[in-house]
Amino acid sequence: MTDTSVRESVLISAAQLQEELSSGTATVPVVLDVRWALGGPNGRAAYDAGHIPGAIYVDLESELTGHGRSASEGRHPLPDVSDFQAAARRWGISDDSDVVVYDQTSGMAAARLWWLLRWAGLRTVRVLDGGYPSWLAHNGASNTAPESPEPGTVSFSAGQMPTLSAEEAEAYGQSGVLLDARAGERYRGESEPIDPKAGHIPGAASAPTTENVSGQEFLPTEKLRARFEDLGVTDSAKVGAYCGSGITAAHEVLALAAIGVDAALYPASWSGWCSDDSRPVATGVED
Repeated sequence: MTDTSVRESVLISAAQLQEELSSGTATVPVVLDVRWALGGPNGRAAYDAGHIPGAIYVDLESELTGHGRSASEGRHPLPDVSDFQAAARRWGISDDSDVVVYDQTSGMAAARLWWLLRWAGLRTVRVLDGGYPSWLAHNGASNTAPESPEPGTVSFSAGQMPTLSAEEAEAYGQSGVLLDARAGERYRGESEPIDPKAGHIPGAASAPTTENVSGQEFLPTEKLRARFEDLGVTDSAKVGAYCGSGITAAHEVLALAAIGVDAALYPASWSGWCSDDSRPVATGVED
């Protein structure tokens, strides 16, 4: 595949989405709105105030997160695949569906849904590059009425995207490339507003997801590739990613996928790692 086709397999522009939605063919994508912000209200109010016509609202906290799990699984555990399948059917997804997901925050939340759908076995899932702001900037229509899709029939099978356990994440930090997607000050241990310990997994490299984008959109392919090469990513390297609770680390995996690099996700991430007092914690900057 060319660089362009690799990128277009995971990202879609607002102009291309407008073209696909107006095509009138049977392959019109299912569009999902997953606006969300850590510590803020869910995105339902924003969705009700205006969304891409036909888009279905997805709640990250209740539909993209498991509940009642141990601390070792982190603040946002992966959902049970049966629960996730039931939600996807409510959204109108079937096995042959093309799906486009978007948010308001440069793909930070949409990447979680992209990753989960791929993890569960759906083949064609793309993130709207630039999200809802890009849609509006390209004169996309907005709807305020609730959407009522026909139920889908998708059948999911978990495990179709690579994941890391705590032990595997530690090993990647020593013999592969382990990317910490959080803000630099959290990685260095200078600030930790959410989790009980500050710092990072030993051997991890600081790779804030905010540096995957310029404005609302992902960096051009050549700049993304240069960014990750500077972080030690090569064609032969084993690459893993984590963040605070597995949400924005999916954005790192998505950015890597846009340049043709497969990366594993540590779903429990730092919140799961630091729940065990026996695990080592590093601070400062790695050599």
